Amino acid sequence: MPELPEVEALTAFLSARLTGRVIAEVRPVAISALKTYDPPVTALAGRTVGPVVRHGKFLDIGADGLHLVVHLARAGWLRWREQLPAEPPKPGGRNPLALRVRLEGPDGDGFDLTEAGTKKGLAVYVVRDAEEVPGVARLGPDPFDPDFDLARFRALLAGERRRIKGVLRDQSVLAGVGNAYSDEVLHVARMSPYKLAADLSEEETARLFEALGATLREAVERSRGLAAGELKAEKKLGMRVHGRTGQPCPVCGDTVREVSFADSSLQYCPTCQTGGKPLADRRLSRLLK
Repeated sequence: MPELPEVEALTAFLSARLTGRVIAEVRPVAISALKTYDPPVTALAGRTVGPVVRHGKFLDIGADGLHLVVHLARAGWLRWREQLPAEPPKPGGRNPLALRVRLEGPDGDGFDLTEAGTKKGLAVYVVRDAEEVPGVARLGPDPFDPDFDLARFRALLAGERRRIKGVLRDQSVLAGVGNAYSDEVLHVARMSPYKLAADLSEEETARLFEALGATLREAVERSRGLAAGELKAEKKLGMRVHGRTGQPCPVCGDTVREVSFADSSLQYCPTCQTGGKPLADRRLSRLLK
């Protein structure tokens, strides 16, 4: 799933290519991806793009008073095309295409929104104000906001009787961090994902705050200047523990372990994060009975 660093990089990529351009046409292919109907998606045609901004994991493409807001979900992506096919896209079948945006000009360039797999979560909204999108309206503070400091972060965690992993992923608490980067932040902070947020000491909270900022900034810097199609590979290559179950920790050499849940999993290093003790994995425990 694209998270803050990838969407930030996509925002910069699209800003350079879309700002000031006129939208020629928008063709919805997967109607299930459209979450609004008024104004219709076709109302974007003839409008000039600008600005392109990010709200957490949401991409917001402004167009003369309207906003094309996109949440890429687990398997969605944006594919830039220097020359789009002349023939209209065909819906149905195994076609991953969900939406096509063509720009005015002789080149016929633009972008496709695609989604792999059968479980569909890609969401596209056309609204007059980005705050009309429920997911945007309930976002917590963004880690890149100028006024997001340690004091504000500490206030967010105060009284949270949930595991810190879940708190970091909660978009109403903190915008933009998902499953992958919460694993990475906790590894950098040398902290167990099972630790309760409210139990963090002042030193632990400060360490986690520094790890959050450093991890996200480094990921954005690695992605800077990359084409949209290269961002997924860069994200995977940059991971220290997430998605690296069974591989050696790059810090201590211990084996990266995993805890599985119904629809996700987390990865961590026992030596770096849990005092050498493996975390309980209920799914694995049931298989061993």
